[in-house]
Amino acid sequence: MRKKFVLGTAAAVAMMTLSAPAVFAQAAPPAPVPARIEGHPNLNGIWSPISQANWDLEPHSAQSGPLGAQGERVLGTWTAEPAGLGVVDGGKIPYKPEALARLQDNRAHRVGHDPEAACYLPGIPRATYINNMPFQIVQGGGDDMLMVYEYANANRVIEMRPVEVPPIDTWMGTSYGKWEGDTLVVVTLAQSPGEYKAPAGEMISDAVTWLDRNGNYITNTTTVTERFKPMGPNHIDYSATIDDPALYSKPWTIRMPLYKHVEQNAQLLEFRCVPFSEMLLYGDLLENRGAPAPAAPTAAVPANGERG
Repeated sequence: MRKKFVLGTAAAVAMMTLSAPAVFAQAAPPAPVPARIEGHPNLNGIWSPISQANWDLEPHSAQSGPLGAQGERVLGTWTAEPAGLGVVDGGKIPYKPEALARLQDNRAHRVGHDPEAACYLPGIPRATYINNMPFQIVQGGGDDMLMVYEYANANRVIEMRPVEVPPIDTWMGTSYGKWEGDTLVVVTLAQSPGEYKAPAGEMISDAVTWLDRNGNYITNTTTVTERFKPMGPNHIDYSATIDDPALYSKPWTIRMPLYKHVEQNAQLLEFRCVPFSEMLLYGDLLENRGAPAPAAPTAAVPANGERG
């Protein structure tokens, strides 16, 4: 009796094993991704550029990093900056002469003043290409759109309505979207960090939004107009036109392709950079944590024993 039960069980297991591929083969295939949503291109997915734009939007050669020989002494090529062909139409940003002083000051304080080093939000368009980190477009039907960035878990809502004056300035500004044929057009206004703490306790009161690690910048009066034009299911022709008569002699544009992540496990990972910036921002305080507080000063007592 027991022998028959064992043999019967073994036979059943063998049949299940042999038939498993057939069962899996009969599983329903995943639903096809619609090419369009309510008549517009489907931009859903995870995208990223392949560019050196975050180092410098303009053409540049490979060079030593901001720490120079001191950094190379410790980290070697890890501190070097790679070359880039640039992404600016015409190759040069048309700064007005009066805007160049701030540019030079930014470049003289690259590590200390660049918000990226302190893990502040990157602003637009820098969020698109910062360190070539991916971002996700979430698109539904008849509603606003969402863009979520791996860098610092940043995100922004694309309000699908006419452009208006935002009530306040913010790190990422306020974005308004519309469709022009198959191109998503996004206008972002009112980008400004306001006052923020830079490394070593310095407070930056007239802060600006950096576009790259070389100090190129915009202010809260700048209009950024992005265009996302699909070039097939897995590529987007991306451009951003930057206009600010107070800074530039004319509007100027950057361009780069965006590539869709098509791997089966494509997903945004976490890059919560705050813990990596704490020593830069608060190292002087953290290193002195636990040290005895300085003694309170005492008032001098005159020879006659009376206090003034």
